[in-house]
Amino acid sequence: MTTTNGVADGAAEHTIPIWINGKEECLSSTFDVINPTTNRLAWKSASASQADAKRAVEAAQAALPVWRKTKATYRRDIFLKASEILEVRGEEYAKYIEIETGSLSSYAMGFNLRLSVQMLKDVAGRIVTITGNLPECFEEGRSMMVLKEPYGVVFGIAPCGAFVRAEISRNAPYILGFRACLFALAGGNTAVLKGSELSPRCYWAIGKVFHDAGLPSGCLNVLLCRPEDAPSITKSIIEDPIVKKVNFTGSTNVGSIISEICGKNLKPCLMELGGKNSAIVLEDADLEVAARECALGSFFHSGQICMSTDRILVHRAISAPFKEKLSAAISQIFPSSSGGQVLVTPNGVKKPKSMTTSALSQGAKVVHGDIDANVESETRMFPVVVDGIKKGMDLYSEEAFGPTVGLVEIESEEEALAVMNDTGYGLSAAVFTEDLRKAFRVAKEIEAGAVHINRWTIHDEANLPHGGVGRSGWGRFNATAGIEEFLKTKNVTWMD
Repeated sequence: MTTTNGVADGAAEHTIPIWINGKEECLSSTFDVINPTTNRLAWKSASASQADAKRAVEAAQAALPVWRKTKATYRRDIFLKASEILEVRGEEYAKYIEIETGSLSSYAMGFNLRLSVQMLKDVAGRIVTITGNLPECFEEGRSMMVLKEPYGVVFGIAPCGAFVRAEISRNAPYILGFRACLFALAGGNTAVLKGSELSPRCYWAIGKVFHDAGLPSGCLNVLLCRPEDAPSITKSIIEDPIVKKVNFTGSTNVGSIISEICGKNLKPCLMELGGKNSAIVLEDADLEVAARECALGSFFHSGQICMSTDRILVHRAISAPFKEKLSAAISQIFPSSSGGQVLVTPNGVKKPKSMTTSALSQGAKVVHGDIDANVESETRMFPVVVDGIKKGMDLYSEEAFGPTVGLVEIESEEEALAVMNDTGYGLSAAVFTEDLRKAFRVAKEIEAGAVHINRWTIHDEANLPHGGVGRSGWGRFNATAGIEEFLKTKNVTWMD
């Protein structure tokens, strides 16, 4: 069965194949892929079995001895070619995101594709900088070196329905999919990538880009499966003795389950998990800037980004004018005429609505939007701002992952920091103030992987390490740190 653009020819028409050992496979078992904007069938996808997963792992193992010995310049050239292919196919591949995730073209092309191309180029340029070192040995007449070597077969898990069906996400398939395998490949590892069942064509495209760029067969294998099969397949791959390291991007709940399995099997894992990201608006902030950036941070891509702004901690002295400007900014950037923001699944709407309803029952109030507003489908929701959230409310402490943001009034830097750091999450944050010295002082005290001054909480660049602390995970993607995550050291000593 051959394909040209991720849709199989012949009897299995409109079926997205998986990739095993450099070949596309359309399987007898399939599942439907729904366009969340129209709620209609987009296409079908092949659904891998545990036997298929085992074949993918074995293909990666078979390709490892040759790939791990390739020169850095060889790998570099493949990644540069991949970036060129992705740029050329950008418009076509962006359309896959729009169809499968309901995203706007500005997000699909301007964010997902652009950052993915940058990531490929950045990693390509860094591969040749991977070096060991020659420390001085204390013992006379003895020398030593520290080598850096690949782990072996790496299992990359993109956001999916594994283990917790209600927390499915598919917010950035290209960025998350490429980084789940790119840094491992750069370090000389081979990989098995499990894509999201909600955006399979995007993950097929990742395999296609690498295949057409000349990546040897078996170095990257891309699996897709039905939601109900995800837990058993994911667990079986993690537990396979061939797999040496795991990385996962997704919810904290699912991450805790995956990390537990890794722990029981004594396997290292990189976790990039959820965030309860807050923006602090201090008394001397430029309110126009703060309102615009908080609106974007809260509602860009319907709030379905791990770095989305979930809470705004605003100084009591400027709370009233800030709320007015925030409401105006939301109305301008995300007008009601749009028919509501599209979320990827009905569950994506139910969760923030439920959290908001619960907060309202505990004394909070809506100051922008209406959670009961009429929308044309169960995957749409208008932006909502909830004032007066407090400890004890889910909206205060748990990730909403939807177009809902809560407001908390604070009276000092100290109080802002206490509120900021009391959720256990620590992925991204923002601080708004005209005093740069104050901004740095506050930023140093925030427990998060990133803090942005006078900008929104959503920010990702290929040359910046990306990851969180606490319930937001551990380890780093991107830049040199991302490659180092998939290298282990070996000490070699000898007598002179």
